[in-house]
Amino acid sequence: MLVVLPIAALLARAGNGGEGAFWREVSSPEAQAAIRLTLAVSAVVVVVNAVFGTLIAWVLVRDEFPGKRLVNALIDLPFALPTIVAGVVLLALYGKNGPFGIDITFTRTAVAMALLFVTLPFVTRSVQPVLLELDGSAEEAAASLGAGRMTVFRRIVLPALTPAIVSGVALSFARAVGEFGSVVLISGNLPFKTEVGSVYIFGQIQNENLPAAAAVSVVLLLCALVVLAALTLFSRARSRHVR
Repeated sequence: MLVVLPIAALLARAGNGGEGAFWREVSSPEAQAAIRLTLAVSAVVVVVNAVFGTLIAWVLVRDEFPGKRLVNALIDLPFALPTIVAGVVLLALYGKNGPFGIDITFTRTAVAMALLFVTLPFVTRSVQPVLLELDGSAEEAAASLGAGRMTVFRRIVLPALTPAIVSGVALSFARAVGEFGSVVLISGNLPFKTEVGSVYIFGQIQNENLPAAAAVSVVLLLCALVVLAALTLFSRARSRHVR
């Protein structure tokens, strides 16, 4: 009920003015630009997460190096930080007077960096347990038969990790689509340039345009649900194939 009731209220609010009003709100140029930017950046972020999140999990499980425990703990930092604090941290690092001399504020790169920061742990933490439980005998047998490291990874390890990677990607996408706190400061919220869907919704609420906020919220919700459902079905099919 905690999930269903708010969603039902949102759908009711979005449909108050009828189908025509709903489509008018979601088809406005600013709303469409915000939705497109949100989905495009989220897609890029999950691809990066799928690659580097898996690599980080691999290093943390299979390699030994000084400071490993610290790195492992830092992976969960985006979970612990309030998202608005993450936005302040990113603004301090990559803002005008940042220590690295890099100013990406008010750009789409800044939006991507913020979403990467808050979503990276999902893939890493999804893949780590699978790597820990993976039986190494198959890898050793393949290596003894002359298979190279990349062949062993591609033919044996990757199929076993795919469901976990897909699960992490799905969670990353859902988080990225609805992220607000980490992007609201560093993006500048420039319409048609860096304004993402969540910030557009917030702006419409401030302007007391609740039908527009509800309509765009429904679109983002449906996009997230479709992606989550598709990736879940793929993961289940892949798991049955591996077995």
